[in-house]
Amino acid sequence: MANMVHCQINGVPVEVPAGTTILKAAQRAGVKIPTLCHHPDLPAWAACGICVVKVEGSPKMLRACATPVAEGARITTHDPEIVAVRRTVLSLILSTHPNDCLQCGRNGNCELQTLAADFGMRELALPRRVNAVEKDGSTRTIVLNPEKCVKCGRCAIVCQQMQNVWALEFIGRGDDIRLAPAGDIRLAESPCIKCGQCSAHCPVGAIYEFDETDRVWEALSDREAYPVVQIAPAVRVAIGEAFGYEPGTLLTGKLYAALRRLGFKAVFDTNFGADLTILEEGHEFAKRFAAGKGLPLLTSCCPAWVDWMEKYAQDFMDNFSTCKSPHQMVGALAKTYYAQKASVEPRKIVMVSIMPCTAKKFEIARCQSMASSGMPDIDISITTRELARLIKAAGLDFRNLPDEQADSILAEYSGAGTIFGVTGGVMEAAVRTAHLLITGQEMPDVNFYPVRGLEGVKEAALDLGGQTVRIAVAHQMGNVEAVLNAIREDRAKGREPRYQFIEVMACRGGCVGGGGQPYGATDEIRTKRARGIYADDAGKRVRCSHQNPLIQKIYEEFLGTPNGEKSHHYLHTHYTKRPVYAR
Repeated sequence: MANMVHCQINGVPVEVPAGTTILKAAQRAGVKIPTLCHHPDLPAWAACGICVVKVEGSPKMLRACATPVAEGARITTHDPEIVAVRRTVLSLILSTHPNDCLQCGRNGNCELQTLAADFGMRELALPRRVNAVEKDGSTRTIVLNPEKCVKCGRCAIVCQQMQNVWALEFIGRGDDIRLAPAGDIRLAESPCIKCGQCSAHCPVGAIYEFDETDRVWEALSDREAYPVVQIAPAVRVAIGEAFGYEPGTLLTGKLYAALRRLGFKAVFDTNFGADLTILEEGHEFAKRFAAGKGLPLLTSCCPAWVDWMEKYAQDFMDNFSTCKSPHQMVGALAKTYYAQKASVEPRKIVMVSIMPCTAKKFEIARCQSMASSGMPDIDISITTRELARLIKAAGLDFRNLPDEQADSILAEYSGAGTIFGVTGGVMEAAVRTAHLLITGQEMPDVNFYPVRGLEGVKEAALDLGGQTVRIAVAHQMGNVEAVLNAIREDRAKGREPRYQFIEVMACRGGCVGGGGQPYGATDEIRTKRARGIYADDAGKRVRCSHQNPLIQKIYEEFLGTPNGEKSHHYLHTHYTKRPVYAR
């Protein structure tokens, strides 16, 4: 048991494990200390100073986020002097912040705005001095607006320490300090992999998704167009947070209903594409495993991970699965198979993907294979946050919508298809099918618990008819390089790779923690979203991708065989070495 320390917070006795910060100790005592730079995902670095408290015997106020509790400490978290200091800090921040809340995408969901309201900051005591800095939307996935930066440092810490990308840093000094890519270049010319974790952790509107809701409205109002839509697995357990639901609430049926009322002609599900991915990737793995060549196989569903690989792991390019991501597969089939079935001109179809991810905006034009039908597989990709804005702008009473069904032709999915939304889900889904392909028998228990949870790197061994498959699952890009370096070490020493199959997701928790999900994600929230995904899986009658009858039908009627010539044309991609940026 951890050593415990005892203190008093505002006169109330508190016992916490040694090393606990004053901020966390106060939370345990039911006291809320205001913060701005602090985030539970990140190490505290005490940048803003709003969390100052008094500790008896200390000659100065201390920052609660970075100060551990000392045995016997008597701590005061709120008094008139502390509040006055916090108001002064807020005044300094607000004096360098644009006063355009009504036009800001974070209006009503901004941590600085909330603090200003809580402290009654109705008038600014200091002269306003906002430095004019041009926005950077060069990646067309996220937009950097340094004018609104509050210098909290969250984005830089996320980019450097969590993601190991090093695209963002502070440049300049004093009043001129600002956020920018290293060298003060455009974001598109930086190491950025478009994961959007910077925007997910930003407390204000300084970094946000490249909004394309106007393009969706245009498609919905175009009488010549045939707009169709698909939703990713992680969207259904997060969209409710924008409408007052508990994180993780499964709202698939309401989503289908909302999308129909928005005016989409057909509603599909990316989970169907996930089942397709497993058929293709499972056969790909079984072939490599039998031959003992091309191992380890690396998953390819995450576009931020693909971007990272094309820049920084080019020595693994031959190990990458050639499978497109699930939403790209659905897009390709919507403009071919579905178009034929529904007697719709493919050129009229506008495919909109609703994703938990900002990097999907990059992926849809990543290379020529993303237009396998002769036109883009996906026309528009929007995030969960953008969808919430569409629903609100349409005046839909989301909570009172009935549950509806999707258009089954490209929507019916297995439990394996839905778990793609969590870290370990792609691996678990693949294992369920690989077991059949390699042993000829179904898994007795399809639940594969070793790959579940938020541990950064998960390892497991699977017995497939007397043959052992060693697997690894990594999420959050900062955890990935260690896995790749282990394989590099095996290669350098002439050993067999220690893993045969590796899943990677760029964002913490997988897609449930994607850069386009509702703001405020923590491990607690990611865990709740994951529970919703696993509940969806457990509630499905069919839990393996190869058992999905509509997947079987589409191979019989259109694709032929998994990994065959036609499926390769529509469902597979290729990779290109991209410029390597210094990190």
